[in-house]
Amino acid sequence: MTIPEIRETRLPGGMRVVTDPMDTVETVSVGVWADVGARHEPAEINGVCHMLEHMAFKGTRRRSALDIAVEMEDVGGHMNAYTSREHTAFYAKMLREDLPLAVDILADIVQHSVFDPEELAREQGVVIQEIFQSIDTPDDIVFDHFQATAYGNQPLGRPVLGTVESVGRLSAEVIGGFRHAHYSADRLVIAAAGRVDHDALVDLVRTHFTDLTGRPPPSPQPARYTGGAYQEPRDVEQAHIVLGFDGVSYSDPDYYASVILATLLGGGMSSRLFQEVREKRGLAYTVNAFASSYVDGGLFTLYAGTGPDQVAQLMPVLRGEIDKVRAAVCADEVARARAQLRAGILMGQESTSGRCEQLARQILVYGRPVPNAEVLAELEAVDEAAVTRVAERLFSSPPTLAALGAIKGLESLEPLTGRQ
Repeated sequence: MTIPEIRETRLPGGMRVVTDPMDTVETVSVGVWADVGARHEPAEINGVCHMLEHMAFKGTRRRSALDIAVEMEDVGGHMNAYTSREHTAFYAKMLREDLPLAVDILADIVQHSVFDPEELAREQGVVIQEIFQSIDTPDDIVFDHFQATAYGNQPLGRPVLGTVESVGRLSAEVIGGFRHAHYSADRLVIAAAGRVDHDALVDLVRTHFTDLTGRPPPSPQPARYTGGAYQEPRDVEQAHIVLGFDGVSYSDPDYYASVILATLLGGGMSSRLFQEVREKRGLAYTVNAFASSYVDGGLFTLYAGTGPDQVAQLMPVLRGEIDKVRAAVCADEVARARAQLRAGILMGQESTSGRCEQLARQILVYGRPVPNAEVLAELEAVDEAAVTRVAERLFSSPPTLAALGAIKGLESLEPLTGRQ
């Protein structure tokens, strides 16, 4: 049996169209991924990427907000979008015969949204409520404080949602101008996975994506990790603790070792943190570790939510587990972490949405599709020595601590620097 191949076409303006055919399904996931995110925003309009994402669905030159929703749902499909610090995405999933409609709507909302002032005023209120909801959710907002502390007064340290003040300042002219300046063809990837014909999709993209006028702006300010501490007492039942260190970029040779380190340290019920903090000591309900990367940097993060009486006990335990993993890991736990990651990658291949997003992100980050066999080989090459070496590298950087909630008894950062 012939396995359909991933194909990529670069159009004259630089836009990339990439497909991952799946002949055993009847649906297609398709989306527009823009190499534009919160880190590309000037400080005074922080949140403009996220607002642009919202406003894209609020009406175009030929469709109202209701038209956009009804046309897609009339065929049983659905659409959504998201904004991150480096990318913005607009995507849809539908039956294969409705792909032309989906591409038409996606092209319309990306290129021809009108940013009506009345709609904008309403949506500003919605986004401000989203900001307030985040502020009122301690285990959510603590990560924004962590990000701001880790990167200081830099674009990467600002919230994706923006602030109440910056969102309130956004006008239709500002949002339209940002789109005009940043949404150039060579910063967009059109990705699709499922029952899709590559050449047919390329023809659809050529037909519908004809009004992209932006030119590539200067590169964003490079990531510069600083570290530090943020503490905010609140009258709540738990303390939310985020402890992090300077991480690695997607292209760093230690990327895969850092992912395995995060998995064995705090990625599942068998992980060191779960077993020591929750199972053995009962100090937290939620405790985990994860590695997050950018094109030019990253963060390695531990999170725990604990009660006020456990805060003082928790921090030395976290420090102890950090020191232990710097000293040694065993072959069994590295193999277990690798198996978890391998299963996650292969299970993700069963979803058209998952494959579509993975493909788009690979094009934006690496400039090419990365075969699963290559990723699995990279993971297989990580041994115990690589994990301990990377642990030493990461945990030798200055720590960042963000703590919010019932944090009485929390010690300063000083005990977290260096070995115990």
